[in-house]
Amino acid sequence: MTKIYEAAVLAQTSLPSAAWDLTSFLQNAKSQVQLWGGLLLMLLGAVGLVWGGMLLIKKLMANPQSAGHQQGWGTIALLILVGGALGTGGWSLIETVGSGGQQTITDLGGGTVIAQTADQFSGFLGGPSK
Repeated sequence: MTKIYEAAVLAQTSLPSAAWDLTSFLQNAKSQVQLWGGLLLMLLGAVGLVWGGMLLIKKLMANPQSAGHQQGWGTIALLILVGGALGTGGWSLIETVGSGGQQTITDLGGGTVIAQTADQFSGFLGGPSK
């Protein structure tokens, strides 16, 4: 009997503690939305990849007289490229692109852009000073 009791105690100690505070709730919600959003993006990427492949085959097999009713080569290429990128990257791809945009905004707002006044340009625009 003791061995069964010890196994039950060990199983209970390995369970994570349940936190019912707002911070834990929001952190769990964030990770769940990222998971679901990433899977949705991957699904849409797969759909775009399949649709782009279908349009490519349709355009290659079509009669040249019906060219006005088909998608352009650029649209087909973008569907295949973006669909493939989202299908394999999902949330990590979007997060990487977004973090690059955040870095640019941080650089612009953080004073890394050098702004010069018109007085500083007067010598440059007016020619050499005497």
